[in-house]
Amino acid sequence: MELLRAKYASPGESGKRGFEDLDCYKLALDVMVNAHQVAKTLPADEKFDLVQQIRRCSKSVPANIAEGYGRYHYLDTLRFYAIARGSLNETLNHFITANVLGYIDQKYFEQVYELTRQAERTLNGIINYVRTKKSGSNLFGDKLVKEESPGYVFDAVQFLEHE
Repeated sequence: MELLRAKYASPGESGKRGFEDLDCYKLALDVMVNAHQVAKTLPADEKFDLVQQIRRCSKSVPANIAEGYGRYHYLDTLRFYAIARGSLNETLNHFITANVLGYIDQKYFEQVYELTRQAERTLNGIINYVRTKKSGSNLFGDKLVKEESPGYVFDAVQFLEHE
């Protein structure tokens, strides 16, 4: 297997696109492409197990980077970037699993391992940058901004009587 790069070119102007300009986002797309490549080669008995897991968590990484970028308050942004980092590590675990089980060869594994670690380093870099900048704290302070939770009351007895 050969290490792949995502074939994506934004129609937007370079440097003015937003999350698409982030190196961590570009690398996350590369990791996702490779995860899908690995998923295509897995045996049929992994179809509802490793295939689904590696595809799902690899897609979560760029999605959470994009969502975090779109948040105004830095603590909200950091929450999504932390989720992206967790999904990235989950993806790496699935690459390790595929290697240990003999589904991918050592040379490819070493390449995808380094790509994933590079994505993690760039993601850690933007996390540190966001922590330093603290965007949104001038308006909202340093507490996480979140909506009030509605008070739901569930009466199981009444629910079961109407069944």
